[in-house]
Amino acid sequence: MTYCLGIKVKEGLLAIADTRITSGSETTTAKKISIHSNEHGSLFLMTSGLRSIRDKAITYFEEVLEKEGDKFNKMYNVVNSFGSQLRRVSIEDKEALTASGLHFNLFTIVGGRLKDDKEHKLYLLYPEGNWIEITQAAPFTIIGNSGYGKPILNRTLTYESTLRFGLKTGFLSFDSTRVSANDVGFPLDVVIYKEATGEMIEKRFELEDLQDISSIWGDKLTEIIREIPEDWIDKINDLSEDRDERPFIAAQQ
Repeated sequence: MTYCLGIKVKEGLLAIADTRITSGSETTTAKKISIHSNEHGSLFLMTSGLRSIRDKAITYFEEVLEKEGDKFNKMYNVVNSFGSQLRRVSIEDKEALTASGLHFNLFTIVGGRLKDDKEHKLYLLYPEGNWIEITQAAPFTIIGNSGYGKPILNRTLTYESTLRFGLKTGFLSFDSTRVSANDVGFPLDVVIYKEATGEMIEKRFELEDLQDISSIWGDKLTEIIREIPEDWIDKINDLSEDRDERPFIAAQQ
């Protein structure tokens, strides 16, 4: 499984991707995020799904960028192009994969800004090659193992959040997933796009780099839970003592 998170805030974009690859009983690491640049700007691309589909689609996509990259002046041009390469791989490999009992599966997050875009853009592509744009109303998307880390983002992250806040929240979302799922783990790749400068920054974090933050997060959660009022729990006994059982008994007759 995978954990890839794309965030869009007013100040820019964040991409966070784990690197764990699980195949049967074997666990390895591999990069799941790539950065592509030309004279029109820069973008990042993250994937979750079958590695063979990912590698082939990106190889085809990079070939298109080499030959026709100067024509891509808006992010949706790039997204459409990658979607076309996904459909190309589907035509070539889907039947054989299905015959082998494998599902054609590759979800992709693409973010960046090219010269004719009015603002930085973030997209989610489906295995069929169609896509949606991530907007201010819901400023993030996760592909892969999303169940454990999504609640933190839903409760805290908004379009007006800073990049620093988004990175902290994004890491805590990843960390909640990591401790709950053994198929997600370090190293952690982070890409930051700064809207003000157009700068794209990439950084890799190892477990030892963020272990202290993970420990603080766990301690703070325990502390906050202890501080939550408990008077509502006391009412459980009161309800059980005062409850009239007769309607329930009558309903069973």
